[in-house]
Amino acid sequence: QVQLVESGGGLVQAGGSLRLSCAASGRAFSNYAMGWFRQAPGKEREFVAVISWSGRSTYYADSVKGRFTISRDNAKNTVYLQMNSLKPEDTAVYKCGKGRSSFVSPGSNEYDYWGQGTQVTVSS
Repeated sequence: QVQLVESGGGLVQAGGSLRLSCAASGRAFSNYAMGWFRQAPGKEREFVAVISWSGRSTYYADSVKGRFTISRDNAKNTVYLQMNSLKPEDTAVYKCGKGRSSFVSPGSNEYDYWGQGTQVTVSS
């Protein structure tokens, strides 16, 4: 079993920054890719970013490229999402997911465990 717990969400003004964390417990965290997804009210889950098991490969949605940075600390079993230059359209519940493999993928069906999510609200 794998448990994922997100933290770091909150209310921020447009142009501000937040850093999300996702702490993992259970199976060998460092063997798997980890991703961040988000879901706004009335919308489908949307891919945000993913990082490979080693941290050497990352992939971002076009909507966040250049503003968000994903990273991981395998010693702490934690993956991070640094979000800068936030926009109102970034408002959503952000969830981290554990990949089924060590390779990066934007498809949500490539993830088998999910956290409960953390709310990010960006005011204009």
